[in-house]
Amino acid sequence: MTSGPTAKPELTGVSETALMTLMVRATEARRPDGIIDDPMAIKLVDSIDFDFAKFGFTRRQDMALRTKAFDAAARRYLRAHPKATVVALAEGLQTSFYRLDAAGVGHDFRWVTVDLPPVIELRKQLLPASDRVTAVAQSALDYSWMDNIDTADGVFITAEGLLMYLQPEESMGLIRECAARFAGGQMMFDLPPHFFSWLTRRGFRTSRRYKVPPMPFAMSPSEAADLVNTVPGVQAVHDMPIPRGRGAVLNTLVWAAQRFPVFDNVRGTYTLLEFGRPNSAST
Repeated sequence: MTSGPTAKPELTGVSETALMTLMVRATEARRPDGIIDDPMAIKLVDSIDFDFAKFGFTRRQDMALRTKAFDAAARRYLRAHPKATVVALAEGLQTSFYRLDAAGVGHDFRWVTVDLPPVIELRKQLLPASDRVTAVAQSALDYSWMDNIDTADGVFITAEGLLMYLQPEESMGLIRECAARFAGGQMMFDLPPHFFSWLTRRGFRTSRRYKVPPMPFAMSPSEAADLVNTVPGVQAVHDMPIPRGRGAVLNTLVWAAQRFPVFDNVRGTYTLLEFGRPNSAST
C-alpha cells in the first residue's frame, strides 16, 4: 500500500471512464464479502490523486461481475493455450494481467495492452513492470497494432467496456478485422441493450458532476448470434453467462434474464467469438 497518492491523472472523455470502473472494482474488492479479489485495484485507487466522488454511487457489483466474466473466459483459453497472447483493447486501468497471473494458468502467456497515450503513461507510472507485458500507445481503431501480435500460440482479445463507446461502423470494423487477422483466436466484448444505448445518446449522468459519454453501439443476443453468418471468419458465437453476484434477488433476476427470450432486448450481453479461417464452415 502506498503512503499517499502519487499520480494525478488528466483523463477526459471515454478515457476518464477508466477511473470510474476502477473505483467500482476497488470498492467491491474492499468489502469483506466482495465478489472479486483485486488488491491491485485497491492499490491503484490509493495511489491516484483524483476526486472519485464525482462519479456518484460506486458501491455496486456490475463492474466486478463483468471483470469476473472476462477473467473466466480468458482463463479457459489460457488453460488450453498456455503460451497465448492476450490483447486487451482500451484496457484503461484494468488489472487483469495480475489477476490471471495468479490464477493458476501458468506464467508463460504474454500480454499486450492497447490504449491511448495518457492511459498508457498512467499505467507505466503506477503498475509493476513485467517483461511479459507490452504497452501500445494508440487507438484500438489504428489496426497497425495487429501487425506485431504473435499468433503462433493463440490469441485472446478483450474489448471490455470499449465497443459501446464507438460508432456502429467502427465497432463492426474492429470485429471484422480481428476475425480476419486472428484465425484460431477468440474475442470477448460486452454491450448494453438497445434501450440503454438510446438513453445515453446525450450522455448519462451518474451524479450532478459526471456524465458518462454516449454509447452509440448496442447489440441484442440474437444480433450477436448472427455474427456467425455476417462476419467472415467468425466460427462460433457464445452468449456468456453473468457470474453469480451477491444477493439472492440479484442472482434470481440475472438467472431469469439469461434464460427467457422475452428479456433479450432489455439485457446487456457478454459475447465470446471464436475465429476460424474466413472461408471455414460455421458451427
